Amino acid sequence: MPFDVERPFDVERLLRLWTDPLPDDDAAAADVFRELYADPVTVNGTPITAPDLVVRARVMQAALEQPEREVLAVVDAGDSVAVAFRLAGRQVGALDTPAGRLPPTGQRIDLRIIDVLTLSDGRITGIWMVADWLPAVAAAGALRLPADVDGSA
Repeated sequence: MPFDVERPFDVERLLRLWTDPLPDDDAAAADVFRELYADPVTVNGTPITAPDLVVRARVMQAALEQPEREVLAVVDAGDSVAVAFRLAGRQVGALDTPAGRLPPTGQRIDLRIIDVLTLSDGRITGIWMVADWLPAVAAAGALRLPADVDGSA
């Protein structure tokens, strides 16, 4: 069931959708997403359906072994909630990033993410999401920093 607007937003429940196993049946998994998300939900300006969220969540779940999540800050303004959090784990599966799909590295990655959620009728209807992908891209060897990046020559 959707969260109660009289209670604080349940950030842990939201994050568990992305790290904990979903029902094997895709339709049942989409229904789990529909408990918290509108269908479709707008993510960074693009409508995304509940079945598409399931696909994205399954990719993330397959990418990280023993995922860890840590909520850093939450600002709840009723119809808008900002969440800053960390998502970490050993990358054992392909990981979709804005720079493209990264193959498994076996390296530990630590993503820092900020989601600004718009809420309506008890569900997330919009998300503006920003993530620091630099550590994941660097761990995959897809990025090399110049030797003098720290100011030394």
